[in-house]
Amino acid sequence: MVDYTSPITATFELQRQTIKQSQEALEQGIEFQKDFNQAMVDGLDGQEDAQRRVVELQREALLNTLETVETNIPGAEDATAEVRSTVDEQFDMLLDNHEEAFESIASGIEDGSQTYDEFVADYLDALDDQLEMVIDAHEDLESQSVEAAEGVTEQLEELQGQLENVQQQVSDMQN
Repeated sequence: MVDYTSPITATFELQRQTIKQSQEALEQGIEFQKDFNQAMVDGLDGQEDAQRRVVELQREALLNTLETVETNIPGAEDATAEVRSTVDEQFDMLLDNHEEAFESIASGIEDGSQTYDEFVADYLDALDDQLEMVIDAHEDLESQSVEAAEGVTEQLEELQGQLENVQQQVSDMQN
């Protein structure tokens, strides 16, 4: 008896493995995106610090220039004092705005990341449920296909047996 069900079973198993591997690849891609989002949030602190240092260096350079003017130009103290006060006020305002902007950006990214994580979790749960139903239906189809193949095999064996009987009868008649 020839077993036609082994290739059918192997084909169905390969299809199920492909479905599961695709699901795992999707989950890994989503996990990568979540990690990337977190890295962006974590990287903002370093970016903010670096930009703050640049602003503070610019402030220091400007104040050093004013100090040089005071040192080299007699009577410039009053004028540079006023400019120094304005520079300090403007840089303080810039640094405050800078801090608020980064807090706003970080908050927006964190909120977006959290929303994304929640959406993805719901999506993956729904996908798991759907894939479970697909796998169950796939297994049912496999069972039906194996039963059909076995039925065809049995019918072929019966037909072959009948054909052999007919051949035997013809052979007996010829003798």
